[in-house]
Amino acid sequence: MTTNEETETTETRRFRDMGLGDEVLRAIEDMGWDEPTPVQWESYPLAAEGKDLIVQARTGTGKTGAFGIPLVDRLVDSNPGAQALVLAPTRELALQSAREIAKIAEHKDIQTTAVYGGAPMQKQIRELAQGAQIVSGTPGRVLDHLRRGTLDPSTLKVLVLDEADEMLSMGFAKELNAIIELLPEDRQTLLFSATVDGPVQRVAERHMKEDTEFVELSGDAVGALGITHYIYMVSGKARAKDLIKILEVEDPESAIVFCNTKRETEEVAGALQQAGFNADWLNGDLPQSEREKIMARTRAEKLRFLVATDVAARGIDVSHLTHVINYSLPQHLEQYVHRTGRTGRAGRTGTAISLVSPQELGQLYYLRLQYKIEPIERSMPTEGEEQTRREMDRVEMLEAAFKAPAAIDRAVAKRLLTHADAERLVAGLLGAFFGTQGEEDEVDEVAAAARRERAPEFPEVEETREDDDEEEERPRRKRRKRRKKREDRDERRARRDERDDADDDDRGRRSERDDRDDEDDDDRGRRGRSERDDRDDDEDDDEAEKRLFVNVGRKDDVRVGDLNDLFQDEGGLDRDEVGRIRVRDKHSFVSVPAEKADELCEKLSGLEFHDRELRVEIARNG
Repeated sequence: MTTNEETETTETRRFRDMGLGDEVLRAIEDMGWDEPTPVQWESYPLAAEGKDLIVQARTGTGKTGAFGIPLVDRLVDSNPGAQALVLAPTRELALQSAREIAKIAEHKDIQTTAVYGGAPMQKQIRELAQGAQIVSGTPGRVLDHLRRGTLDPSTLKVLVLDEADEMLSMGFAKELNAIIELLPEDRQTLLFSATVDGPVQRVAERHMKEDTEFVELSGDAVGALGITHYIYMVSGKARAKDLIKILEVEDPESAIVFCNTKRETEEVAGALQQAGFNADWLNGDLPQSEREKIMARTRAEKLRFLVATDVAARGIDVSHLTHVINYSLPQHLEQYVHRTGRTGRAGRTGTAISLVSPQELGQLYYLRLQYKIEPIERSMPTEGEEQTRREMDRVEMLEAAFKAPAAIDRAVAKRLLTHADAERLVAGLLGAFFGTQGEEDEVDEVAAAARRERAPEFPEVEETREDDDEEEERPRRKRRKRRKKREDRDERRARRDERDDADDDDRGRRSERDDRDDEDDDDRGRRGRSERDDRDDDEDDDEAEKRLFVNVGRKDDVRVGDLNDLFQDEGGLDRDEVGRIRVRDKHSFVSVPAEKADELCEKLSGLEFHDRELRVEIARNG
């Protein structure tokens, strides 16, 4: 057993002292990593030797690098075929691991692919067939590929279980055991977990070697390291309003607000947005494309408050996150460890704030008892504190208004501050700037709105993110403007479409027509007013686009995001080239550039999509 407290100094540690190859060292330098984290330093030599490992380390300590570096440097070679399998509890975490490992392997002939539900199967099958050596995926989709024969387990040498405790708590034990039973017995297993409890130990005993090494870099009080914990006692009846009051006073730079249910995420995000905060929500009901957009905004530090469930937030790597807010205490105490681990990363300090109602006092007691975490209790903001917040908002408003005053004005200001009645004169100037009496509330609201809607502002950016590269961003802005114009037009027609969809559903219930008959009904129903309105809205766009008929719809569990991904991943379209998408009961329509319509029909027809063979044709009225 190897142990190491995370407080131990790492002053003398360098990646070059680990014996890494030149290609990996170059990649690490490109990524901007200066020193190995404790979990990377302790895990590498054991993993490189081929030993089975159980690594207990809290979230945000560099665990992806801890298994990614030995995989790329020592354990995987350039021979085509899956050699390492990384299992993660969520799509986001699987995708994050694949991206980070790909960066580590930038200068080596090693390919990485991510396989997860909600994404087109054909693209994943193609990447596996092309010989990707490292596969990162979720249990359900990995098991699907294994059973289909599109993922060959015979060549796998290493299995990585990332966030093992979370995977088991989410109910993946059955899939996990089924996957491991299909893998070679002589493989190497690396298990990473924030907590090592009974279920994790049972998996280790059943599937890992007897000489497994245990690397412990944090004890059970893992969530308390580097984090300050606060609680606010609330009634529980108007929790969203209480949260807004707390945010007004705390004013966190950025935060994840954790909710226990999907419904809560939408309600809380809606309340924050209505109050003017820069906020959005994330839960498992969002299409994958929308989830990835929100995560990209979060990683790019453009979204200040992310409201999410525990499951949805797994895999979101936000290095500068300053606060974690528990809208409700989690049902299982180990979730508190995972939640608070989202902040205080890489040695930074962090803050955890929990709203606690009288009904949750029992959970708070057990949190103190089991993890030795003693949150500091704070009172709900008083009128005096709220007044202080309003005053500070006005100060920030002044700071924004006067960036570079003239030299003569600075000289007058110095004399004014030494005046015998300086307070009266300054107050008069402020009154002239902010407006006459009776408009105080309006001024305060404007000042508060500027603070609430701002994006996070961090002192430095450690690395350039691939989704936000400045050179790519300029043409994207132009494409977004064109896309915005089309979306505005589509929004005007949305209400008409809902009524038309309802009419189509009624016709479908009255008669079991095949997909082509449904399309004919749609054409006849719209050929009059609807199509004329479409042409009137933007005649040029209609000439530039064609509408494609796709023989899958809601009954095939197809959503707009699925078709959007299909036409980008399999059809080769850019994001801004995928036009309006309408999903019906048995079929769908997708608008695409007219010059690419025939090519898309040929390219997509015959592919397997949501367990159906695709038929893609130009719609009769297209």
